[in-house]
Amino acid sequence: MTTTTVTSPQLTTLDRCDRCGAQAYVRVVLESSGGELLFCGHHARAVESTLKPLASEWYDETSRLHDKDPLPVD
Repeated sequence: MTTTTVTSPQLTTLDRCDRCGAQAYVRVVLESSGGELLFCGHHARAVESTLKPLASEWYDETSRLHDKDPLPVD
């Protein structure tokens, strides 16, 4: 038996917020459609209470805002 685990790739500087175009730090996958939304930290907090119950995945990298390591670029 083979088990495959799918993980979301790390967000890069090329990933942009769907609301304002700033760098995205949160990826949301909607349970109903499988659609993906990207948000900056500010807009993720603004929609969290509405979208989190509808999400199958809430991938939050806002902790990287305080990291001193450079962000990956694809």
